[in-house]
Amino acid sequence: MKLAFALIGALLAAGAPSSHAQEAPRLDCSQAKNPKACEQRRDKMRAERAQAEKACAGQSGAEYRDCMLKEMCAQQKDPKACEERVAKMKDTARSARTACEGKRGADHDECMMKEMCAQTKDASRCEAEGQARLARRARIREACKDKRGEELRACIREQRAEK
Repeated sequence: MKLAFALIGALLAAGAPSSHAQEAPRLDCSQAKNPKACEQRRDKMRAERAQAEKACAGQSGAEYRDCMLKEMCAQQKDPKACEERVAKMKDTARSARTACEGKRGADHDECMMKEMCAQTKDASRCEAEGQARLARRARIREACKDKRGEELRACIREQRAEK
């Protein structure tokens, strides 16, 4: 389920207009029932992602995204089921983009989140997590709005490190 939310976040980021303050989904273990197990899962996910990034180095755009999805699914217990979930999420994202066509900025982000979450088992939880992501993204944008280039990247890294 956590992979599903991570992939949904990645697809939302890929489908959204380019933004300097996009960030990868986080797994916050502070509210988990078993924080130690959560941290172990998070570390495992980070290691898997690093391995996939290494395998996909040198590629860009859609080619990179497809490679990453293929590599991440290859590391799962059931790669075929993972690929089916990814295909379903891509269809959901495509239909969400169609439904939100014509909206811009915060309205578009909100619409995408609601459309994507409508397809999940726990829509209210998905929307709450989505609202938190949007708020964090807005905070980062505001803090780094006057910066460009390497200074912008450093600001974004610094803001992401803070909670």
